[in-house]
Amino acid sequence: MTAPASTVAVIGAGASLLVDSLLGDGHRVVAVDISDAALRLLRAAHGENELLLLKQGDACSVAIAERIDAWQDRAMFHFLTDSGDRAEYAANAAHSVGAGGHLVLAAFALEGPERCSGLLVQRHDAASISDAFDGAFDLVESFEADHTTPWGTRQRFIHAVLRRR
Repeated sequence: MTAPASTVAVIGAGASLLVDSLLGDGHRVVAVDISDAALRLLRAAHGENELLLLKQGDACSVAIAERIDAWQDRAMFHFLTDSGDRAEYAANAAHSVGAGGHLVLAAFALEGPERCSGLLVQRHDAASISDAFDGAFDLVESFEADHTTPWGTRQRFIHAVLRRR
């Protein structure tokens, strides 16, 4: 086997097309999801692919033994409404991402919805994201953009890239 281009943790992977794209580009993917059913769908789609590692568990505490080059989270972090949970999540990301690696995050912005899928969410801006990961990561870049859901609702997101110290 050729060495993978990099190792990427996809947090809240579900049946994400991002996993397909990363694998297609030769990256090793650690797909993390709390749902065993979602991970079974990934396994069914990719079979016994040596570049795909499935990890069932909570992103705040799931153990990722290998060093991660990039931690990607699109729309999971905003479900952490408790500051203690956000601190655990940040500590787990810091433990997993190697020095110089990146954390790429998308979460509801301050103008985003207050609930999603019936659950309360924690909305963020660049300062709250930077504060949540302070000590281990530096905020490199952030921007806000609207996302249109499949049913036509616009939701405001903040996107952030952080670098591991």
